[in-house]
Amino acid sequence: MLVSRAGHEIDFKVDEEKLSRLIKLKEEMGDDFPKFGVFVLSYNASNHIESTLSRIDPRLVDIIEEIFVFDDNSPDDTFNVACKFAKNSPWGKSWGNKLNIFKNPKNLRYGGNQKLGYQYAIDRGLDYAIMVHGDGQYAPEYIVDFMLPAVEEGYDVVFASRMMRKRDALKGGMPLYKFIGNQVLTKFENIILGTKLTEFHSGYRMYSTKILKRMPIKANTDDFHFDTEIIIQCRHLGAPIKEVPIQTFYGDEECNVDGFQYAFDVCKAVLMYRAHQLHLIRKGSYIVNREFIYQRKLSPYGSHEKILKHIPKGKGSILCIGDSDGLLYESLSSKGYDVIVADDRDQKATFIPNEKYLHIDLTKAGDLSLNEKNKEFDFIILADVLPRCRWPQESLERIKKYLKHNGELIVTVPNIAIWVYRLSLAIGRFNYAPRGPMDKNNIRFFTKFSSKQTLINSGYQITGFEPTGLPFEVVFSSSGRSRLIKLIDSIYYQIARLWHKLFAYQFVLKAKTTRYESSEGKELTY
Repeated sequence: MLVSRAGHEIDFKVDEEKLSRLIKLKEEMGDDFPKFGVFVLSYNASNHIESTLSRIDPRLVDIIEEIFVFDDNSPDDTFNVACKFAKNSPWGKSWGNKLNIFKNPKNLRYGGNQKLGYQYAIDRGLDYAIMVHGDGQYAPEYIVDFMLPAVEEGYDVVFASRMMRKRDALKGGMPLYKFIGNQVLTKFENIILGTKLTEFHSGYRMYSTKILKRMPIKANTDDFHFDTEIIIQCRHLGAPIKEVPIQTFYGDEECNVDGFQYAFDVCKAVLMYRAHQLHLIRKGSYIVNREFIYQRKLSPYGSHEKILKHIPKGKGSILCIGDSDGLLYESLSSKGYDVIVADDRDQKATFIPNEKYLHIDLTKAGDLSLNEKNKEFDFIILADVLPRCRWPQESLERIKKYLKHNGELIVTVPNIAIWVYRLSLAIGRFNYAPRGPMDKNNIRFFTKFSSKQTLINSGYQITGFEPTGLPFEVVFSSSGRSRLIKLIDSIYYQIARLWHKLFAYQFVLKAKTTRYESSEGKELTY
């Protein structure tokens, strides 16, 4: 379709091959085909709203469930122009009232308007909401490019990117200062968030309502960096983002964004997310609804590698309590041991054989049902289990009978006295989190003194004690190979060694049962 933008006639076209694939998929899937909604976000777009709506291809009538326009209380005539178009458009009554126009009773701003539109999509039972700007800067002809990755590949999040083909952005009239600012900000955000997006700042996006329901978007800003906060939420949920290349053309549309303020807000948002992960602050918009999956840490200063360091290669048996994700199972098995995993999750790691998995109540970790063959172990590992025990000392006492005569107990406990939580308490904050010392499942908290004392009171002799550093590779989503992360990790660990009460993230304790020799010369276990 020929569209006039800034005095130039531009020929936008729907990709016919993609449209044909989409129509075929609709025919094949029938009622199982997802329900797509097109959410048109508009403000002061009276000169463009009719053109934007008219460019939504009528061949998508059986594929688009609804087009809904949310005018953000524009002072111009956007709402009336859109209503007039809807009245005469076949998307209206002719095709079952598939085009609906709404006007917000007050100006909710860019982010606030999105919140309203996405909630509408959820309430209407749609599966996906594709956001299009009413001023036509983003071509509606690309709508099919969003739908295909959702239907064919199962993506919940699809972004349009003007920077996958950078020259096209400049050819389309993007001002040079915006082009440079876009690239600099995107680079900064990728570094801080550990992402690899070509562009963070396109306003042309699609989200599944399934993913939207898991995001606390109502806690997001109402300003323009709403788009950045929702990317952070996607990243925190672990939702893959599909990018599709688009062309864009700048015309006479009104720009309401203060570039310097926007850049400041974007940088602040990503830095606050990292502070949130370190528990320096707690921000409601970054507390998403997700099932947390623990990550195998490769740092030599982390608990996983320190546990493995204490277990030499050889033959024997190991009971690992608190490892249903299998983070240690394969490493321990490769050392030559027969490994039994005990945890309270119904869903264990798929590579742990059923006969090697024991479902227990971790709040009573000492209550184990073991057969005669697996009754005693060379090593028992309690991986951050004691904080979840209702009676830690009682559980430790019961576990003793499962240790062989010279067997060793290896215990890891988070350090509640780490500087992060001391600061939090100093400002009156005590919030639970999905992991770490403030794991929402923890009912007991430990310091260096209390962790040692609990083991001693339970009849153990402590034979080793080490602090761990902060899990920087988890915080920064690193593979463990980054030189910068390794350097930070090493420096922090040296500090933790010098002052572990304040800087240690966890403590790793090694212990044996306390044994005494009786008057008859027999060794007794206390």
